Amino acid sequence: MHHRLRAAVSRIASLLGFLIVSSALVAPSAHAAERKRAPVKKAAPSSTASTKKTADTRRVAVTLRASERGTKGRTRVAVQPAERIAKVSAAPRAALIPAKLSFGQMAGLHEVTDPLDLKSSVALVIDQDTHEVLLSKNDHAVLPIASLTKLMTGLIISQAKLPMDEPITITQDDVDTEKGSRSRLSVGTTLTRGEMLHLALMSSENRAAHALGRTYPGGLATFVSLMNAKARAIGMADTRYVEPTGLSSQNQSSARDLATLVNVAHGDPVLRELSTSPSYEVAVGRKTLQYNNTNGLVKNPTWDIGLQKTGYISEAGRCLVMQAEVAGRKLIMVFLDSAGKFSRLGDAERVRNWVESAAAFGAPRLTAHKGNNG
Repeated sequence: MHHRLRAAVSRIASLLGFLIVSSALVAPSAHAAERKRAPVKKAAPSSTASTKKTADTRRVAVTLRASERGTKGRTRVAVQPAERIAKVSAAPRAALIPAKLSFGQMAGLHEVTDPLDLKSSVALVIDQDTHEVLLSKNDHAVLPIASLTKLMTGLIISQAKLPMDEPITITQDDVDTEKGSRSRLSVGTTLTRGEMLHLALMSSENRAAHALGRTYPGGLATFVSLMNAKARAIGMADTRYVEPTGLSSQNQSSARDLATLVNVAHGDPVLRELSTSPSYEVAVGRKTLQYNNTNGLVKNPTWDIGLQKTGYISEAGRCLVMQAEVAGRKLIMVFLDSAGKFSRLGDAERVRNWVESAAAFGAPRLTAHKGNNG
């Protein structure tokens, strides 16, 4: 009896062991199949990661299109496709070339503030009759003067009494190799001396100004010597010229000296007429070229301008000198190293408004001072 009972128990234990082993072998494959059938759920990105990705996309888009300006001066930002952004991000970054600083900026002259909030780092306003200084700002600073140079060029030509109907031809020597500036007066163009002088003073034509100096009796070297001699003779102690156009940054002066030059040049009727001419046409072969004054204020009927000259190279910034009548006073205005394209004209308007207000209500003389925060 006991023998049969033990045999039955043994068979049952063997059967249970077989079932356990079989289950263990089948379970892994069944779980694997279940995992294969089940869809894989992607984890939703966190709000922090999503915000960072959006911010990165916007930064790239701004980098791509920040240079585009709208008609009202606002920056247009165009969001680029993701593929485009990825390509730009992967591409090597181009080296950023900083804007060339003017001599005035390098010297820290823009840190000097003034009551009129002028954008020019150098300014001087003088009553032409009484010599009273109405406004001064860094007026002794010696800086490049760009095409204000042409005012002295015109003065030498006018006072030399050379024949204004004498033909002058543009040559390769007159082509700008200093700044690479363009000109509509191609090599071989022939105009009269009077026409060349008109274009040099009114529209700041560089090849015309250079041709005037090159064809002067004795040549260019003699002409530049006469420019410097004239500067010394009229008391321009801070002034130096090396060529007649102003393309060289070595042509330098101060606001004080330039006010002296404007006063002398205003006494020449030829310079008064040509520098304030709104526009001028010249015949070049079968074409007629239309030139306009570089100073938009001469076309403004609210201004009474007797003489003017503008100038610009990167080393000098935007420059302007004028003789104008404001509120019954003849004023000489000098603005050097202005920071924006139209800010020199804006500075002239600020000065005029202030002088007119002073005439009505009275105002003290203005002198710039070093600002606490630049």
